[in-house]
Amino acid sequence: MGDEAGKCKECPPGQIRQGGRCVLPEPTFTTFIMSLNTSALFHLGELVDPETGQKGTDLVLAKHTIDTLQLLKGKTAGNLTDKERELLENVLYDLQMRYVKATQ
Repeated sequence: MGDEAGKCKECPPGQIRQGGRCVLPEPTFTTFIMSLNTSALFHLGELVDPETGQKGTDLVLAKHTIDTLQLLKGKTAGNLTDKERELLENVLYDLQMRYVKATQ
C-alpha cells in the first residue's frame, strides 16, 4: 500500500492529499455553498462538462439550485459568520443576475 501512495502524484479534482492519501476536504458551509454555485453555473451553461467537453443548459435545474440557495439564506439568517453570510449573498446575487441574462 505504501507504494501506491508514492505513485499518486496528483489527487483527483476536488480532493486533497492528507496523510499520504487523496481524500475529500472537510465539509464546511463554504464548500457546500461553492458546490451549489458550481452546480448552478453548470446548469446555466457556463461550465464545460468534464466528461464530454460540452456545455449544456438546463434552466429549470439552475433555478432550482438558486432557489435552494435562497432557502438556505432564509433558514440560516442570524446563524452565519460575516464571511459566510457575505459569500452566500454574493453567490446568490451573481447567480440570479446570470439566470436573468440566460432567460432573456
